[in-house]
Amino acid sequence: MGISIFKSSLSEATIIHEMQIKTFMPLLNKYQDFETSPANESVERTIDRLNQSFTDYYIIKSSNLTVGAIRIVRKENKRYRVGPIFILPEHQGKGIAQRVFSIIEDIYNDAEFWELDSIVQEYGNCALYEKLGYHKTGETKQINNKMTIASYEKTLNSV
Repeated sequence: MGISIFKSSLSEATIIHEMQIKTFMPLLNKYQDFETSPANESVERTIDRLNQSFTDYYIIKSSNLTVGAIRIVRKENKRYRVGPIFILPEHQGKGIAQRVFSIIEDIYNDAEFWELDSIVQEYGNCALYEKLGYHKTGETKQINNKMTIASYEKTLNSV
């Protein structure tokens, strides 16, 4: 299974947006987080992010099939943020995201810190991030009575 990523442009905004909705809709239905869910965002929000000078979006492909996307935000002091990463539901659980994180770390090889957020109640996602070397920072945000977001950080050995 060949996993690859391709830097995307405005021409892929609709594709990214459609995959984002399909991937996050089950979580929106489960947690009812209408204010914060990526499934509730407009295509204009995706376009705005694609236009940000400090943001890179990548289309994720598995065996030449488009299966998801990842957004990387360049911050200060060799700090980068992943948000969001998403793999279409029918392609989840195949190790794709794990491989994508490895590819991203190779591309942004000057990074000393990585950060991301995850839903505490989504144990599988949290376990994946922890397996990849991310640690909870202790910072959380309760979205509603069903859902809490936890911040994660990864410090690379070069620091």
